[in-house]
Amino acid sequence: MFTDLIDLASRSLGGTVMYANDEFFAERENLINPFEPGYSAATFGHKGQVYDGWETRRRREPGHDHALLRLGASGLVHGVVVDTAHFKGNYPPEGSVEGCFLPGYPSVDELEKAEWFPLVPRSALEGDTRNHFEVASRRLVTHVRLSIYPDGGVARLRVHGEAVVDPGLLPDVFDLAAAEFGGTVTDWSDRFYGSPAKLLLPGLAANMGEGWETKRRRDSGNDWVEIALAAPGLPQLVELDTSHFKGNSPGTARVTASDGRELLPETPLQPDTRHRFRVTADKPVKAVRLDIHPDGGMARFRLYGSLKPKTRTALAERWARFQEPS
Repeated sequence: MFTDLIDLASRSLGGTVMYANDEFFAERENLINPFEPGYSAATFGHKGQVYDGWETRRRREPGHDHALLRLGASGLVHGVVVDTAHFKGNYPPEGSVEGCFLPGYPSVDELEKAEWFPLVPRSALEGDTRNHFEVASRRLVTHVRLSIYPDGGVARLRVHGEAVVDPGLLPDVFDLAAAEFGGTVTDWSDRFYGSPAKLLLPGLAANMGEGWETKRRRDSGNDWVEIALAAPGLPQLVELDTSHFKGNSPGTARVTASDGRELLPETPLQPDTRHRFRVTADKPVKAVRLDIHPDGGMARFRLYGSLKPKTRTALAERWARFQEPS
């Protein structure tokens, strides 16, 4: 399911809502809040019931409302969720999502003049519902435009996909597993309490809910997650962060390359601790597997390393192809 992929628009990844033509009842910034939308009945402000979402006034003239978002990382969009949670008599009956590719830091005026292409055509929406739309386009996207017809409220906009970044902006040594650079969780044993995709988010986790946590194991096995790296690289340091996980941190952890090479042997972990270990590899690693024993939670996983010159050249050539007219 495309919702297993990272939300490229999320505030957690650095996304922002740059503009909305109207936000009379509820602020546009709520669209990219990483947390689930909430609602408290009979909570009134100066403009009426307070909603955890973006809500425009009732239109009395032709037209429609829209919001412009800059993604936290440019990427290929696989699916979109237009979540109208708690909007029942005031949701938009239709919506559409477009994308554009405009690298750098364009202004709102520049975006309004950009070449926009459809990701989700104008489609019917249901109220108080997560409206899922698969995206067939495989054009690179830096910004999206959400349009609602004619007006109403949307709680969240999720733009799920895989990050593709300008390799010219990558440092000599960087986190090869980071979602913002293109690292992707590809498989896992369990995600009962928290998605493993959270392991690859930027920054420190603010609490236990911002990490990956499995249910309690009652067998002889162990939990694990597999991660495709942003590019084949040479690992130098692994970070296993159990911050906030105290009575539920793993006892030990092991990191291996997808071809079976052991990067970090099974190693004891401490609760609520950022662990760092030096690692080496004699040839590039494409993907890794993190095993935790037997179960538990982890806030972040980092794998710092470098790229060989030929890998950087290949990434630069791919990025250049995105600059060519479609």
